[in-house]
Amino acid sequence: MSLPTWTPAELSSESSDISCKVWRIVEAQHIVSTLKIVDTRAEQELLEEIIEECKPPIPSEAVGLHYLLFSPFRYDTRPPSGSRFRAISDPAVFYGAETVRTGAAEVAHWRWRFLQDTSGLTRLQPCMFTAFSVPIRTSCIDLRKPPFDSYSTVWLHPTDYSGTQALGRVSRIAGLGALMYQSVRDPDPHFCIAILTPRAFALKKPDSATQTWMLTVSSREAIWMRQDDSESFSLITASWDLPVKLAELVP
Repeated sequence: MSLPTWTPAELSSESSDISCKVWRIVEAQHIVSTLKIVDTRAEQELLEEIIEECKPPIPSEAVGLHYLLFSPFRYDTRPPSGSRFRAISDPAVFYGAETVRTGAAEVAHWRWRFLQDTSGLTRLQPCMFTAFSVPIRTSCIDLRKPPFDSYSTVWLHPTDYSGTQALGRVSRIAGLGALMYQSVRDPDPHFCIAILTPRAFALKKPDSATQTWMLTVSSREAIWMRQDDSESFSLITASWDLPVKLAELVP
C-alpha cells in the first residue's frame, strides 16, 4: 500500500478535542540510582545537581512540568529509525497508553528486542518500573476511525515508521496535540497515544497514585508482577518475533 498523504488543513478538519487519562511506564531506577553510590542525603543532592547540569535543556514549553512529563521532550529519539511518530530530526513525543497493561506491553516489547539483539543472553533479570497516569486535554485525530482506519497496515507496521513519522510531521504543522492509535504490541485492542506537545497535559504533574511493577523478560515470555502481589500477567513474545534485529530497523 502506498503511503497516504494529508494536508494540515485536512488533518485539522478531522480532529476533535479529547479529554482523558493516559498511562506511562518508566524504569524506577530514576528514584534510587544515585543513592547507591553516596553516603549521605547531601551528597546525593549534590550528585543530582551535577547530573542535571549535564542533561539537555528542558524545552521552553515544558518548563514548569513535573520531570516525568517533561523528560520525554528533553531527549533525542532512538537511532537509527526513531520512534513510531518521531524521526531522528523531529521534535519529541510523549507516548502514553489507555491502560497499564497496554503500556507494559509496549515497554516489554522493547526490552525483549534488546534481549534478542544481545548475544549470550537468554533472559533479562527483573527490573523495577513505575506506572503513572496523567490527564490530557488537547486536539487529536484517532487513527482507528475513518478515514484513517483504511490505512491501519501503515499505522500498525511493526518496524516501518516512514508512514507514521510523515503523519506526525504534518500533524505538528496542523497544530494537533496528539495522535491516537491502536497498540501494536498489546494483544488486546487498547489505544496508545502520541502526545506531540507539552501543552496537551491538563495538569503540570502526574496523578499522585502510582504503581510499582517488576518485569522479567525471557526469549518466550515477558512477565509483569506488581510489587504488592495484587496483580500479575505475562505476554507471549512469539507475536513480536520478526526477522529483524534492533540495529537493523530503518524508517
